Amino acid sequence: MNTLSEHKILKNLAIERIQLDIFDILDSTNEECKRINQKKQLHVIISEEQTHGKGRLGKSWSSPKSGNIYMSIAFKGLYKNYPLSLIAGIICRESICAEIDEDVIGLKWPNDLIFLKKKVGGILVEKEIMGNEQLNIIGIGLNLYLSEKESWWGDLSSKDVKLKRNELINSILKGVFDFIDDGMDDWDLKWQKYCVHMKANIKIKQNNIVIDSGSFNGINKDGSMNLLSDNDKSLRNYPYGEISIEGVY
Repeated sequence: MNTLSEHKILKNLAIERIQLDIFDILDSTNEECKRINQKKQLHVIISEEQTHGKGRLGKSWSSPKSGNIYMSIAFKGLYKNYPLSLIAGIICRESICAEIDEDVIGLKWPNDLIFLKKKVGGILVEKEIMGNEQLNIIGIGLNLYLSEKESWWGDLSSKDVKLKRNELINSILKGVFDFIDDGMDDWDLKWQKYCVHMKANIKIKQNNIVIDSGSFNGINKDGSMNLLSDNDKSLRNYPYGEISIEGVY
């Protein structure tokens, strides 16, 4: 296993702005972010294993000790013009592709990273109101190697990303700092460029019930998606939910 290295993870980062805590095992890195006393601008929690890893909509995230990335990034502030889950997806996608020097990772709305039509990563954003401040928590799970998989899970073992785990985390953190400092211009166009299901036929699900179907017609500045509905050919907006796409896990 490529051991987590504080030195490599923090390389060329402004250490006065970031607190890094590495654990062997935690219930959930997101939950740990809610318990910490944050003293620096960015507080990063990484664990080799999670006993209660979380995904969106209350789903669990398999988190075995096998050299994957389970991390959460906490920072304060209001980012009303940016949907953080989509921004984080872009940052993770670009970091992975840079480390393996291949343009092979796609994005699935709203928070999945896709490789070879399988889910290899997910983003869980949570927000905590703390007095007059908002704590943003970006949870990131990346499957670098999984010995056992459900049919829709994939990993990046064929790309030897596990050998670059520290460097990949470092790249993601640099991307987060760049976003905090400068924002992200034309992020919506960038996200749509990376999307694996633009114009594809999809089904919209809420609580595992199909409520609509049609063609995925891009996203809006608030991160919501547009659907050209099969029902009446109208363009409908969905701010949240799940989608299923034929041919993608």
